[in-house]
Amino acid sequence: MASVAESIRNVWKIHELRQRILYTLGLLLVYRIGSFITLPGIDARILEALNAGGGQGGLFGLFDMFVGGAFFRAGIFALGIMPYITASIIIQLLGAVVPYFQKLQREGEEGRRKITQLTRYGTVGITALQSIGYAINLQATSAEAIVVGPVMFMIASVIVLTAGTVFVMWLGERITEKGIGNGISLLIMAGIIAFMPTSLFNELSRDGSNIFIFLIEIGALFLVTLFVVLVTQGTRRIPVQYAKRVVGRKVYGGSTQYLPLRVNAAGVMPIIFAQSIMFIPSTIASFFPDSPFWLSVGTATGDIFGFWYSAIFFVVCVFFTYFYTAIAVNPQEMADTMKRQGGFVPGIRPGKQTSEFIDNILTRITLPGALFIGFVAILPAIVAQFGIQYGFAQFFGGTSLLILVGVTLDTLQQVESHLLMRHYDGFMKTGRVRGRRR
Repeated sequence: MASVAESIRNVWKIHELRQRILYTLGLLLVYRIGSFITLPGIDARILEALNAGGGQGGLFGLFDMFVGGAFFRAGIFALGIMPYITASIIIQLLGAVVPYFQKLQREGEEGRRKITQLTRYGTVGITALQSIGYAINLQATSAEAIVVGPVMFMIASVIVLTAGTVFVMWLGERITEKGIGNGISLLIMAGIIAFMPTSLFNELSRDGSNIFIFLIEIGALFLVTLFVVLVTQGTRRIPVQYAKRVVGRKVYGGSTQYLPLRVNAAGVMPIIFAQSIMFIPSTIASFFPDSPFWLSVGTATGDIFGFWYSAIFFVVCVFFTYFYTAIAVNPQEMADTMKRQGGFVPGIRPGKQTSEFIDNILTRITLPGALFIGFVAILPAIVAQFGIQYGFAQFFGGTSLLILVGVTLDTLQQVESHLLMRHYDGFMKTGRVRGRRR
């Protein structure tokens, strides 16, 4: 504990790191303030009374958690950053099948800049469509709170919601560029954390509960969190031998190092992508509130504790874990880099065979990681069968826990990198935060 306290003090000794942390906290504060600003044409007091009397569960309740409560408050950030994530998914899927996007991915920095710009354009289009569905759903469920005409409300909502999502996207990019951590993930994490105190209090004070049962639930949540951290940090180390090279009077190489392949190389992104996909059926269903077919689709995919939602969510999580791993980890590039540096895996020929060897190992170790992530994603639906309340069940595994653990570890890794670069001790002397090498 003393070493952790010393590391925290060291964080504030580094001017650049201190400025980045304060900058990040400042933008997160702006985001939280914006989530309380209501759309024009909405009577906030009537809407609050309607929300207090009705249920806020299901898929929309989970979405509301991701945006920090702005969804049910009809805030200007009601759609949050999810349209941007959806646009990113579409662009990456196109990169796997469309030659133009494949070419952009190979063009380095210039190609990434074009892809980022196309993602922004896609975000605007997706947000405009989702804002129409959101306005229709709001008129159908909370018409008493709307104090202007339906046409004027629709136009104003589309403009404000689209502008709000673009602003949130800008906040995330600024955090990534000038702050600390991944800005998009931190914005989602900020919304989730905002619900944690209320969820814990409601679970503790619910009728018929006692402190002993609550402590058992907290202990189970702690164990689940430990397993999530274990899988997130788990790696398979491949030995790499480097041949000796004589440069002038110095001898380089001749040592054995290790190539770490993570069990969950995709990190937190698959669960975010999968959750974005799960919002699509309910969003489409909101456009057709009078259609029996879409009503049944919205009901089946909107119940986050239902069988069909859990089954589809599990499969989508496994798929996106493999999909994002294939994008994030390039075995061919690893093999080529090792070959240029004079490295080789003992018993494996450099080049193509090394690439195939790495790819086979990556495929095998990703399977248990993907299955575990999928299981944890549907764990709230399982624990809810034991009487745990909706809000607290969301933290008992599921998307919320995976995002909290993944984003926290990623942010700590970046903070520790700044400490180590300036010859300070990191957070752990006997272990390592994910990504730290010894």
